[in-house]
Amino acid sequence: MSILAGFADISIAQLVLVGGVALFASIVGGLAGYGTGALMPLVLVPLIGAEPVVPIIAISAIFANISRFVAYFRHADGRRALIVIGAAALTTALGAYGYTRLTSAGAAFVIGSMLILSVPLRRLLKRRDVRIGDTGLGVGAVGYGVVVGGTSGSGVILLSLLMACGLEGAAVIATDAVISIVTSLIKISVFGLAGVVTAQVLAFALLIGVIAIPGAFLARAFVERMPVHIHTAILDAAVIVGGTVMITAALRH
Repeated sequence: MSILAGFADISIAQLVLVGGVALFASIVGGLAGYGTGALMPLVLVPLIGAEPVVPIIAISAIFANISRFVAYFRHADGRRALIVIGAAALTTALGAYGYTRLTSAGAAFVIGSMLILSVPLRRLLKRRDVRIGDTGLGVGAVGYGVVVGGTSGSGVILLSLLMACGLEGAAVIATDAVISIVTSLIKISVFGLAGVVTAQVLAFALLIGVIAIPGAFLARAFVERMPVHIHTAILDAAVIVGGTVMITAALRH
């Protein structure tokens, strides 16, 4: 399987666009703890369709989250990471398997719906200042596993769970990175067994992943210069518009 064959019918300008969005998304992710899964579908779906998007992001997330973990590793909460991983492992695999059974239109509908719902969900959880203990974290992680296994842009759920159990700032980003590395590996295993890891998936995943590596370190350098509420507002608007476009396209099929 030639990885370069995965770029067939894709122009240089389109590859530059994907790379630019990948770098921007990785910087946003390094600042806010989420972003890649919410932004990348907006450029990938119009280019290659919805079906390969979740596998692509699962593989590329390995690169982004390892670099994010290295940048913030001192702040990671290992105990809470293990609670989430233990509770979410099985449901993540089940969610990923469910995704492989969707048609292209179904995949677009699921991704678009999750992107749109992630905005009010994040705002609701932040407004209510929900607080949970280890048991609540584990229960929430079971549901999170289903969502993260079969969708893109669900990082806001994990972010909210970690903040609800008392983590703040860099500790949230670092712990999120550890958990996301493991859930990505689980998803990749399921996608590989299901035969959905094609040359195209690998090509785009490697492109996005390699470009995303410096994003976490750039984010750490910019963290005191860029108000979080500004890029959060931009991200919310892009996610809602993009999700609406995906759902509309899916309903037309």
